[in-house]
Amino acid sequence: MSKIERAIISVTDKKGIVDFATSLSRFDVEILSTGGTAKVLRQGGIPVTDISEYTGFPEMMDGRVKTLHPKVHGGLLGLRDNPEHVRMMEKHGIKGIDMVVVNLYQFEKTVAKEGVTLEEAIENIDIGGPSMLRSSAKNFKDVTVIVDPVDYDVVLKEMEGSGGETTLKTRFRLAKKVFRLTHEYDGAISQYLEMTDL
Repeated sequence: MSKIERAIISVTDKKGIVDFATSLSRFDVEILSTGGTAKVLRQGGIPVTDISEYTGFPEMMDGRVKTLHPKVHGGLLGLRDNPEHVRMMEKHGIKGIDMVVVNLYQFEKTVAKEGVTLEEAIENIDIGGPSMLRSSAKNFKDVTVIVDPVDYDVVLKEMEGSGGETTLKTRFRLAKKVFRLTHEYDGAISQYLEMTDL
């Protein structure tokens, strides 16, 4: 893997994210972000490009559609060592996205609230987040994906020791963490829906 040049950051748990993004900026990593996360990063003095500016397509439908775009998923899934993938990325203006920092809407906390409605629960099912995580984890050979703030320091130490790269071993460990998380997340949604009647 080469140096991390571009990252998507979109987190529900914002603990430590400003410090982490500040460190990424020192490596000249371009940061793409959405909504509340972009606002927090800007308040922290970090340059941010909105996802909608990168894709050329506005966020819409109350934020339901913002990251589900070929410029996002092509940038995550494109194999950097596959000439045909690289050619298609160049042809369609897709930039490689080398890092994804995402944690999901807190579905389990939402449905644990007394009196929560089915409608509220459904609105807290994250679609774009798991999609980006799965795309990134599938392409762990080229993409570093972080779902847990506890991994920020590990990743930064590797970047500091290598001029901005992470190791394949770490990327694979983080990818496994993604699939464990999305498995548990989908399980929680399924369990809630099985126990709920219209």
